[in-house]
Amino acid sequence: MVKCQVVMDAIERLAPKRLAEDWDNPGLLVGSFKQNVRRILVCLDVSDAVVEQAIACEADMIVAHHPLIFKGLKKIRTDLPLGARLQQLLKHDIAVAAAHTNLDIAVGGVNDVLATAIGLEKLSTFVITSQAEDGTVESLGRMGTLPAPMAVEDFARQVRDALPASHVRLVNAGKRAVRKVALCSGSGAEFIQKAAFMGADAYVTGDVKYHEAQQAVELGMHVIDAGHFATEFPVVEVLREKLSQELAEYDVEVIADRESTDFFQIM
Repeated sequence: MVKCQVVMDAIERLAPKRLAEDWDNPGLLVGSFKQNVRRILVCLDVSDAVVEQAIACEADMIVAHHPLIFKGLKKIRTDLPLGARLQQLLKHDIAVAAAHTNLDIAVGGVNDVLATAIGLEKLSTFVITSQAEDGTVESLGRMGTLPAPMAVEDFARQVRDALPASHVRLVNAGKRAVRKVALCSGSGAEFIQKAAFMGADAYVTGDVKYHEAQQAVELGMHVIDAGHFATEFPVVEVLREKLSQELAEYDVEVIADRESTDFFQIM
């Protein structure tokens, strides 16, 4: 058993809250820092299915990537999805914490996990979010290189096979081989131009729209849209491992959500 505060301290070491974007809402969102925790469920989204898993496995805490609550609540309607979810969590005394953009930016976080999974090496910063006086630079997304140039079709298949994705969407900008790759997990289409200007042969992200794909082709850069879910879900198991290590001295079990799937299916 461990206090929730100890778990939050461990999360802070892995993904410091100071790294989070101003609009974000990481931290403890449901529950008390004083409550006891014996079992933690790590997940991407606090969905109804995840809450059911937490109840079934008698988890005392959920640690998610996406915050359950983003904006201030003026009412809690238990006949609506969020209110019903909150009611279940409070009824079963399950705390909920989130590490969102702070986990995206943190070393060893979502983007590093994605870069490693798809075979990138020599990682560097992409969208710089802060720079300390000692020269330490924090970045959203990553730049990296492949061991050898690849045809974009082969690289797209490599990305698909490395992630929990049934497919990827390839924006093919021509015969350009892929060696230098930029990426931003989740939803990063807003950085297509930046990736192109930084010399990326290909950009891996999710949630790309039609005109954003058109922009990439005009800039001569390939884009691989592997989906929001698939580019972020791999961090769940990694976060489980890291939390287990951080809490090794305590009598607490950390388990990962292995049941959730992408909301999108190809018919």
